[in-house]
Amino acid sequence: MQRTLPIVTPRAPALPAAKRGISLPRVSLPVMLSLGVLAVVLLPLVYLGIRAAGAGVDGLAYLLQARTLAVIGNSLLLAGAVVVSSVLIGVPFAWLTARTDLPLRRFWLVAGLLTLVIPSYIGAITYIAAFGPRGLLQQALAPFGVTSLPPIYGFFGAWLAITLFTYPYIVLPVRAALLNTDPALEECAHSLGLNRWATFRRVTLPQLRPALAAGGLLAALYALSDFGAVALMRFDAFTRVIYVQYTSSFDRSRAAILAVVLVLVTLVLLVLSRRLTAAQRNYRIGTGAGRQPRPVKLGRWRVPALLFCALLVGVGTVVPVGVLASWVIGSPSVSLNWHGAAVNTVGASGLAALTVALAALPLAWLGARSSSRVGRWLCELSYLGNGLPGLVIALALVFFTANAMPALYQTLPVLVLGYATRFLPLSVGATRSALTQINPRLEEAGRSLGLRPWQVMVKVTVPLARAGLLAGMALVFLSAMKELPTTLLLSPTGFETFAMQIWTAQKEVNFAQTAAPALLLVAVSAVSLALILKRET
Repeated sequence: MQRTLPIVTPRAPALPAAKRGISLPRVSLPVMLSLGVLAVVLLPLVYLGIRAAGAGVDGLAYLLQARTLAVIGNSLLLAGAVVVSSVLIGVPFAWLTARTDLPLRRFWLVAGLLTLVIPSYIGAITYIAAFGPRGLLQQALAPFGVTSLPPIYGFFGAWLAITLFTYPYIVLPVRAALLNTDPALEECAHSLGLNRWATFRRVTLPQLRPALAAGGLLAALYALSDFGAVALMRFDAFTRVIYVQYTSSFDRSRAAILAVVLVLVTLVLLVLSRRLTAAQRNYRIGTGAGRQPRPVKLGRWRVPALLFCALLVGVGTVVPVGVLASWVIGSPSVSLNWHGAAVNTVGASGLAALTVALAALPLAWLGARSSSRVGRWLCELSYLGNGLPGLVIALALVFFTANAMPALYQTLPVLVLGYATRFLPLSVGATRSALTQINPRLEEAGRSLGLRPWQVMVKVTVPLARAGLLAGMALVFLSAMKELPTTLLLSPTGFETFAMQIWTAQKEVNFAQTAAPALLLVAVSAVSLALILKRET
């Protein structure tokens, strides 16, 4: 019996992928844009790597000293306390100003958010002047036999000041999320027998988780990177040690080692934030037209709600502004070049807010829409810049521009870049929270109608995420107006802002001259914030 052998056909040589019609992996436009943004805003990490490499074994030994570890522990404790208290304050305030019939809601919102624009060192000075052992409150209580109040310095003073300056980071994204929440979900909960508190706890609050995670992360990073409040309150925190190493000992290698630790702490916070928001979906699943939720009638709770808002605005805004006003009134003469400083402050901050909003959009889209770990981590990495002190970011940009691009040294684009590096996460967090509430089917419908991806972004995604975009722009605008280290080191020659005027007067211990630009900063911020939030709803 003969065996039939199989016929073997010789295999043709393999052709290159381009010739055999196989398409190589394509990188999406949001990924390319995000990579470009991160390549610019993460330049300070390269600078830190160069500086930290020069520390060697001595730098590691310095890091493991008991005093250094204690300072790190103090900073982590302060950051945790600030986040908890900011959430406890920010969520009720956001709900009252977004979802209720609270009288004068717009006024309470703008007045409450003004704490975000008061520089931390100015706020700390006013609180010491008001609530210190021999402050204004003690003087008011002196007729009743009060000769001295408990000291405000230390952990309590730093916690109080930073909390009142950071709770707006919770308010703006949470309020944007509340404005975009589908009211049908809460109505279904009511129809199933749940009361108002149970509905909020079991239906509304879970939908706020991305906004809370974004705002809490920003509050924690602010507490870790702030220097003014902890220095004036005499609390031995992490940023104070970095500042001393940079300015007093001129040992930038050790300071870079400490800054790298801040980056590592930021990475840990990013992982925690990502776990809290994993697989979070807040958009409407079924069909139907979207509508705004009806304002909740406070009824008998109106008076307690007004008292809560009045106390918050009183301590957070009225006390600092009142102390500053008393210093100005008590001075015989105050000279101030406010016109040029106002134009520079508003112009640079507005340009930074617009730039950051555009740069944050692809990163936020990846964080909310990408199904790959790479895309989500690109979004998370944008937060690293906000965990670094402004001094470190400014020195990094000075280093690179002076060595690689001397023509851009001390120009307005570099100043805007410094603001963008510092405050990009503020816009990313608020925008990402808004995108999680948009059903992807709406974007798919736009593509099915023949729109290109960028047209879908402009005509569908951006209008639906408007509340989050404006909230992020407001955060960046207000934060850039008061930013001091970045402005001092990167601003063009002759470029003067309110923050620079405040710093110059504070160095001369001239309280009246310090208060005048601070009051103008608050006034300009109030008008600007009202205009930004006017189109939020």
